[in-house]
Amino acid sequence: MAAGLPRHVACVMDGNGRWAEQRGRERTEGHRVGEGSVVDVIETSYACGVKWLTLYAFSTENWTRPDEEVAFLMGLVQRALRKHAASLHLRGIRCRFLGGEDGRIPPSLARDIADIVELTSGNTRMTLTVAFDHGGRDAIVHAARALVREGVPEDAVTEEALAARFQYPDTPDIDLVIRTSGEQRVSNFMLWQVAYAEWMFPPTLWPDFRAEEYRACLEEYRRRKRRYGGLDRIDEMEMI
Repeated sequence: MAAGLPRHVACVMDGNGRWAEQRGRERTEGHRVGEGSVVDVIETSYACGVKWLTLYAFSTENWTRPDEEVAFLMGLVQRALRKHAASLHLRGIRCRFLGGEDGRIPPSLARDIADIVELTSGNTRMTLTVAFDHGGRDAIVHAARALVREGVPEDAVTEEALAARFQYPDTPDIDLVIRTSGEQRVSNFMLWQVAYAEWMFPPTLWPDFRAEEYRACLEEYRRRKRRYGGLDRIDEMEMI
């Protein structure tokens, strides 16, 4: 990986519905076209040497959307898995799905998810995580319940103990979150792992967010100086 690039990038893929509405089309058309941006970001991450990429595809709150849109999204993901699974595997990309712990994902899609996770489990070139039926608060609750089930004593409840009980405890903290469409919200996304992330909010709607703009975000990240809550100049301290 090139010096200064993030180890773990996450994308909140926002703006599919607005993209379609601006063109007088059904919202589902925005989701369909957005698949091209997904492919671009995966391929660019792979080429640049990003080791971990997480895509926020479907939140626990998204179940409240119209039934037709939810059904379309389930089918779109299933078709994409069947279309791209072999290619991802041949490139050495490990695929994971974050979420789905409440059992609401349709059984046929759940089977396809399990298949690609098993197929690619030994790959090491890059880890692609799809946050699907994911909620950051829900993930923390599941980890806390695991501590209770295991009878962990109060004085043994540490950040490390809680983090070890997340769905994928080996996932490193996120270095860079890119949320497209210009919206500036966290939206319940991996709340634990974004604690020290850098955020970028390009105004581009997700279906138009392609390789060139993604590379520009990676370059912007390289120019930033991360402080993790600390200060590195006396004048900054004096201003507080």
